[in-house]
Amino acid sequence: MKIETKAIHLGHEIDQETGAIAPPIHLSTTFERDTDGSYPRGHVYSRLSNPNRDALEKCLCGLEGGEGAAAFSSGLAAILNVFQALLPGDHVVVSQDLYHGTTRILQDILVPWGLQVSYVDVNDFSQVRAVMKANTKIIYLETPSNPLLKITDISALSAIAHEAGALCVCDNTWPTPILQRPLELGADIVIHSTTKYFGGHSDVLGGAVISKIKDAFFDKIRMLQQIGGAVPAPFDCWLVLRGIQTLSCRMKNHSENAFGIAKFLQKHPGIQKVHYPGLVDHPGHDIVLRQMSQFGGMLSFQIRGNKEEALAFIGRLKIIKRATSLGGVESLIEHRASIEGPQSKTPDNLLRFSVGLENIEDLIADLNDALG
Repeated sequence: MKIETKAIHLGHEIDQETGAIAPPIHLSTTFERDTDGSYPRGHVYSRLSNPNRDALEKCLCGLEGGEGAAAFSSGLAAILNVFQALLPGDHVVVSQDLYHGTTRILQDILVPWGLQVSYVDVNDFSQVRAVMKANTKIIYLETPSNPLLKITDISALSAIAHEAGALCVCDNTWPTPILQRPLELGADIVIHSTTKYFGGHSDVLGGAVISKIKDAFFDKIRMLQQIGGAVPAPFDCWLVLRGIQTLSCRMKNHSENAFGIAKFLQKHPGIQKVHYPGLVDHPGHDIVLRQMSQFGGMLSFQIRGNKEEALAFIGRLKIIKRATSLGGVESLIEHRASIEGPQSKTPDNLLRFSVGLENIEDLIADLNDALG
């Protein structure tokens, strides 16, 4: 099956008792044992497994092309579990331009726990090789990155990781497997915040880890999921699985709208810089042509001015909503540095824009009016 067909059908088996096309929601926290004490239906307790979570994990495996998937209660829970599967004293190499929540996990939780972290420009391969150690276990990247949309060559980074006996872990939340397939490009593990494009409607929280192979490292992630208990509720799994059914058409429309808006903003005198890999002057444009089918629905841009002028601009928007998060059908914009806090390295005049599915003419008119 092609990926568009998989998105609609994986995890959506016909209910054998009722013939229902839509899967039922199994809210039960516990499951009946047989008279001999066994669990012939495969489920014991919903922290360990649940029919809705099983269906979602099966779908995620099929979409990314992996052998194992573990669903979590949030994207950060998924990221935390991957790093917790390491040991104190292990070393990881991490991209400098990174979602601030990932940085908080590393600095506030895992470094005090004993993890060694090196932040580097992952597009400078000599810099990456220079920080690799005998105890390096993971090279971790986002591409496109959050919030500057830097593009990293997944195949090249995966090769460097494998040369050192390490894993390449890629956060694929922004492109989704519709636009980018890291496991096929050499990565070993893919991470998602399913809150975003998978859910697609800003109404469910979730995360996921998909592994190319079911090995001992994935087994440890599964153990941490089940024992730690940061699992999504059955209804949350149901919502994400439902959202995935329209993922392919949504991603195509998100991408088309974002590309058109990036070209509009690039020509506007009120904009200093646009960060979008579809633009030919983007430093990663050639790489993204090789590893993505479209350029995605996320962009960021810098107002010609300071923080106050950036905030004043988004205050004048009428259709585009001022809110954090991304990937919903509605367009969302935020002043990123104020979200990231005092340690942020994001420019004060930068705005991150999750381009929704509204008519592009309405979005451009809203931006144009607010820019004056």
